[in-house]
Amino acid sequence: MALPLDRFIAAGGGLLHRRVLLRRGLVLACALPASRAALAQTDTDSAALPDWMQTPGAPFSGYGQPSPHEAGTVRRIGANRLVDGNGVSWTPLEELEGLITPSGLHFERHHNGVPRIDPARHRLLIHGLVKQPLAFGVDDLLRYPMRSRMLFIECGGNSNAGWHAEPIQRPAGSFHGLVSCSEWTGVPVALLLREAGVDPAAAWVIAEGADAIAMNVSLPLAKLMDDALVALFQNGERVRPENGYPMRLIVPGWEGVLNVKWLRRLQLSDRPVMARNETAKYTELMPDGKARQFTFVMQPKSLITSPSHGQRLDRPDVYEIRGLAWSGRGRVQKVEVSADGGRSWAEAALEAPVLPCCLTRFRAAWRWDGRPALLQSRVSDETGAVQPARRALLAERGSNGYFHYNAIVTWAVDEDGAVTHAYA
Repeated sequence: MALPLDRFIAAGGGLLHRRVLLRRGLVLACALPASRAALAQTDTDSAALPDWMQTPGAPFSGYGQPSPHEAGTVRRIGANRLVDGNGVSWTPLEELEGLITPSGLHFERHHNGVPRIDPARHRLLIHGLVKQPLAFGVDDLLRYPMRSRMLFIECGGNSNAGWHAEPIQRPAGSFHGLVSCSEWTGVPVALLLREAGVDPAAAWVIAEGADAIAMNVSLPLAKLMDDALVALFQNGERVRPENGYPMRLIVPGWEGVLNVKWLRRLQLSDRPVMARNETAKYTELMPDGKARQFTFVMQPKSLITSPSHGQRLDRPDVYEIRGLAWSGRGRVQKVEVSADGGRSWAEAALEAPVLPCCLTRFRAAWRWDGRPALLQSRVSDETGAVQPARRALLAERGSNGYFHYNAIVTWAVDEDGAVTHAYA
């Protein structure tokens, strides 16, 4: 086994060339003895068949649910102890595969709970600097031409524990899981704005939600005219209440707070509203004392989801490193992985489709020899932007940050195969 793999070493620490992933037999050969042993023990005698093969199964259901054996795959919740409806829930990234996040596991950020909206009474108002104010009900919007796109949404506060002086020890999703990816289907905002007639003086749009806090933020008009959607569907079904039912603003590649849920109002203006969530929040105090504001675009970021914190490698062997990469600037161009803390890198294989402003799954083959290792991933996007090392991010932005953390993440593997979060 060792001799063939030596020909494919691509970087220090046992990282193999991505071509190895195409040679499935080579990578998986170490698992065959166990598989053959299990097969040899299989008894085809009907008396030895499991009980679920000997009795009729469950009847049809009106709406499918996960297996009860997967009940542990849930969102982790971090709610305000005084106000249940204020807080977040994280997507368990380390337990999922592929690109699409199940709707029921999409991360949440609520400021005052999930409103119980009657879609028959809900309206989207477009007003302000327009020639003709318009109001749209759900049924009105369902008559318009729609567009579908697979897009990630990431909270600006995702991964904020990375600013801490010591590495937090939590599963990957409980640390970085304020990012999810769905197929969103809805009406282009530009279509509705053109129908209302945009005043030449308009430069900003104030978007407001129908929750009990009337969440509102300012967005440049140009972005909404470019690619924003009023989404009515998520992953093929109507948007769920916690994700913005009956309609949600989708702003591709931009921070999550701008993707206003339960959308009820778009007011065109010549200036931003300077709301709480674009002044006191979602801004950063820089080392020179100035505050960075209206950053909008989510920068390139990647994360190894396996192996990651809380997982354990059983023995020295060949493993598949799996992870996710994304960028609000466009498509992922390249993901590199390191097993020696960034001293050397090997290019990972990207799994199709690779779409703009969408999660991209990457994979790499790694031969672990039983010695301590530091696993990292680094993404570059199509604009040339590269995910920074933590040290470089702190040098640029200082240590007072809370939002927009996108530094390289390091997982430390010890001699026993235990995986923890580390700074390298």
